[in-house]
Amino acid sequence: MQNRKRRRWIVGTTATGAIRGGVFSQSDTRTVACRRMTSSGNRSQKLGGIIRLKQRWGLSWHARLFVISVMLLAIYAVVLNVHPFLAVTHRANAKILVVEGWIDEYAIRAGADEFKTGDYEHIITTGGPMAGGGGYTNDYNTFASVGARRLKAAGVAEESVLMVPSHVIGRDRTYSSAIALRRWLRDHNMPLRSINVVTVDAHARRTRLLFQKALGDEVRVGIISIPNPDYDAKHWWRYSEGVREVIGEGIAYTYAKVFSYQSEPSPEQRPALKASSLPDTGQ
Repeated sequence: MQNRKRRRWIVGTTATGAIRGGVFSQSDTRTVACRRMTSSGNRSQKLGGIIRLKQRWGLSWHARLFVISVMLLAIYAVVLNVHPFLAVTHRANAKILVVEGWIDEYAIRAGADEFKTGDYEHIITTGGPMAGGGGYTNDYNTFASVGARRLKAAGVAEESVLMVPSHVIGRDRTYSSAIALRRWLRDHNMPLRSINVVTVDAHARRTRLLFQKALGDEVRVGIISIPNPDYDAKHWWRYSEGVREVIGEGIAYTYAKVFSYQSEPSPEQRPALKASSLPDTGQ
């Protein structure tokens, strides 16, 4: 018994010395290690063989540090560039200016200034039923009507303002408003080559995408993003309003980009529209 133990000790010592001296190759080193692991079964497996010890390749500490650094740089780049990407402004050479009627007062005033200073012939407001109304009741109870009244109050001539309401409430409101605009232009025999759309902040890229899908490739859609005065766009992550705006619009844009939309609203969700420009009665 003592002789066996002595032989094992001599073999192990000799193998270790050979490895250190460079006599064994790398494959021989693995073979020796595996034999030593097999000879001591209590080290290679536990719990009756349920858990077994195996060799595997892994990242070194400096490789892990490199991967973490790359990930942090990527996150930093996304944080810096996501707001300019979403809040895009790219004007087209257009005679028609479209203003989404649901936007805040500061954006309505900016839309009015854009119309006054630009070479536009008409300004069109879009939007569906107002929240809390229980659905469509009449054209005056829509964001299109609200936007038209605000534009006139901001100094836009009444004859220049056209109201194109949508009858759809709930999801896909921007797309439904764009569909209503397309059908209104068709019903009034107004050929359109290009438009500019005014909207707020990070909502701009999604608005442009949905209007382009609704109007088709034959119409060039320009977009004008009005900055939100409630937070600094360059440091949007420091403000709760900025975080909600950027993250929410980022998710919504991704959804709109990935999932395709119908060229026409379905009869169940999007009733036939008879949008028309109507005089403001103050209702």
